[in-house]
Amino acid sequence: MSKIVPDPPASEPQQPERKGSLFTVSPNINTETLLANASEDLLSISAIAADLADGVDGSRRSKALALSRMADGVHLLVERALDHLDEPEMAAIFTRQQNQTADA
Repeated sequence: MSKIVPDPPASEPQQPERKGSLFTVSPNINTETLLANASEDLLSISAIAADLADGVDGSRRSKALALSRMADGVHLLVERALDHLDEPEMAAIFTRQQNQTADA
C-alpha cells in the first residue's frame, strides 16, 4: 500500500533573524506631514477612548477618559508644533535636516 501524504521535512525551516523594528518611518517625509499625521492619529485615539468610556463604568470608565484626555493634551502639543513650523529658526532646522538627508 502506497502512502498518499509525504513525510514532513526532517527539521523546521530556519526563520530569518529580524533586524531593526517592525515599523519604520521614511526619512524623506517632511516634518509638517509627520506632525499632521500624528495630530490625526491622536484625534482618533481620543475618539476611540471616549467611545469606550461610554460603554463602561467605574475605574474602567475613568481610565478610558484619562486616555482620551491625555491624547487631547498631546494633540494640542502637536498642533502648537505645527503652528511653529513657519518660524525662521524652524526653517533653519529643516534646511539643515534636508541637507543631511540629501547627503546620506
